Amino acid sequence: MTKPNTDKNAWAWVPTLYFTEGLPYVIIITLSVIMYKKLGVSNADIGLYTSWLYLPWVIKPLWSPIVDIKGTKRKWFLYMQLLIGIVFLGVGFSIPTNNFFIVSLACFWIAAFASATNDIASDGHYLIALSEKKQSFFLGVRSTFYRLAMITGQGLIVVLAGFLETYYGDNQKAWSLTMICTALLMITLTAINLLVTPKVEERTHTPSKSIRFFEVFATFFQKKQIGLIIAFILLYRLGESQLVKMAAPFLLDTPETGGLALSTTQVGTIYGTFGVIALTIGGILGGIAISVQGLKKWMLPMILALNLPNLFYILLAFWQPTSITFATIVVIIEQFGYGFGFAAFLMFLIYVAEGISKTSHYAIATGFMALGMMLPGMISGFIQEEIGYTGFFIWVAIAAIPAIILSRYLQYPDDYGKKDKSKEE
Repeated sequence: MTKPNTDKNAWAWVPTLYFTEGLPYVIIITLSVIMYKKLGVSNADIGLYTSWLYLPWVIKPLWSPIVDIKGTKRKWFLYMQLLIGIVFLGVGFSIPTNNFFIVSLACFWIAAFASATNDIASDGHYLIALSEKKQSFFLGVRSTFYRLAMITGQGLIVVLAGFLETYYGDNQKAWSLTMICTALLMITLTAINLLVTPKVEERTHTPSKSIRFFEVFATFFQKKQIGLIIAFILLYRLGESQLVKMAAPFLLDTPETGGLALSTTQVGTIYGTFGVIALTIGGILGGIAISVQGLKKWMLPMILALNLPNLFYILLAFWQPTSITFATIVVIIEQFGYGFGFAAFLMFLIYVAEGISKTSHYAIATGFMALGMMLPGMISGFIQEEIGYTGFFIWVAIAAIPAIILSRYLQYPDDYGKKDKSKEE
């Protein structure tokens, strides 16, 4: 079967496909934290239950062969995107009810599994529909529109919620309408993807692929230094995984409880605009640094870049400034450091996945990465409530130490950043 020439139409579908991939993730993982905080849920419950939402991304390698074998990638991501839109409607309609927390969490759970599956199918469709040359060309486009989805989810939608809170004077009504609007946006994006994504049928799969699935797992755990590698993946963001759950509650909480008392609109503006821009610039510069001088040289500096900015949160919690300027500067520094430091982590995961079954091994490695975010995040709220925000941020800074120690014992390829940059998944 001759594959249709879809390269010339890639500008019509790659941007919307990856915007639609990024939007549900940021809604489920980040916006849910802000929403529950404004609806009166405790930090302990926010940290515990929203961290569980990482689980589908942890275990998605378990069902990725099903997406690979059954049906087409296009059908999978269209059905998943529509499902996400429907369950976001469920979140919106559940908020005014007495059992909103349980019902909305159940909806977010469904959306999380659908979003993880959408990721698998969308990435697979991208690889099938484009030539290798165009895959490389559109990597930057993918990343840009994924970032735009983050700006929309962390920024514009949060700003909308803040406006509605002020307009109605009722947080429940404001967030209910916000989630309904988000659902309608998701359904609209699904309709656009239905119209613009090419129909590229994949007919090369055989039953032997499902049999090899278990061999893929076995070979991953036979890699050299695999125990140390897994420990490092789990601990690399030990501090950041807890900070990301409690940073927004800290900014929103009242001064009496140790917070900065910022409004929903202010938090949305800080994270969704300045924060995402700083994150993007940090990531770009991190990638350039590694490509020039290699992973080994930059691993320790990038671990420090990821974690040292968290010290500024200690100062914010201790000082509790009333001006939004200080909080904005700290978020910009922290997000820039996160983007810069995360570049080393992503390159390390690519290195871990090198060899036979590279794509599957990368999925397994990113599963451990998600687990490293989920487990610490689950206890972050309990720790914060026990020791307060100042003590919590001190603990977050200390949590960087294990990854720093382990990094000294890892083996790196010589000048990895200069190795065969033409290789793609």
